[in-house]
Amino acid sequence: MHNKKVLIPLPRYGCDPSEVAIPWLLLKEQQVEMTFITPDGKVATADDIMLTGKSLGLLKPLLQARQDAINAYRQLEKSAEFNKPLSYTDVKASDFDGLLLPGGHDKGVKEYLESEVLQRLVVDFFNENKPVAAVCHGVLIPARSIDPKSQKSVIYNYQCTGLLKRQELMAFQLTRLWLDDYYLTYPETTTEDELVAALASKTQFVAGSLPIARDDLQHLSRGFIVKDRNYLSARWPGDIYNFSLKFIDMLTD
Repeated sequence: MHNKKVLIPLPRYGCDPSEVAIPWLLLKEQQVEMTFITPDGKVATADDIMLTGKSLGLLKPLLQARQDAINAYRQLEKSAEFNKPLSYTDVKASDFDGLLLPGGHDKGVKEYLESEVLQRLVVDFFNENKPVAAVCHGVLIPARSIDPKSQKSVIYNYQCTGLLKRQELMAFQLTRLWLDDYYLTYPETTTEDELVAALASKTQFVAGSLPIARDDLQHLSRGFIVKDRNYLSARWPGDIYNFSLKFIDMLTD
């Protein structure tokens, strides 16, 4: 797969370390060439609370990124491709074989989730029928990417998943006394609600089983993913190994 090229957009601050680093590590093992882009071409920084567990208190073992993801992120930080990102406006879909959209819930991710430049890129990837993979809050970008021909979201007729409403609200309720609305990127709504609103029918949203245990290479079945044609979606860092390996399969199909 050394001739495959994948584009990975990130916000300047706030990406989820697990959702960036684990796919990067597994793609790198397959010799996939990756290009990172940020709003201004400056190196991205992951959500520090997810990396360090600071401010999570007794919930740190439950909510912080797992050690394997932290280790992968520390490797990623030293990589040439991560340290030489391009800007959102420097790339076009025709130069890549696939698009990976990680998540993150810190308010800093809004510039990424709301970027009209990225949304136009997503439309191009869908029009070219290239693999697009989105996880957690990253699913909001395809949901917001309106195809000018149909005037509907590119995933309007797709089955998909994304961060569950119950996951988002539970994390908020558990931490709101000291972290306020840190876990609510958009306090007025939830990722699931907005995603469902972009679909032709709410039945296209597939929640999967209750997300409790995180997956890994030895327990892939713990990770829940939904693949519909060229689009792959997942809910949270606990799905990330299954998600990454399926995306690799899609690049080879």
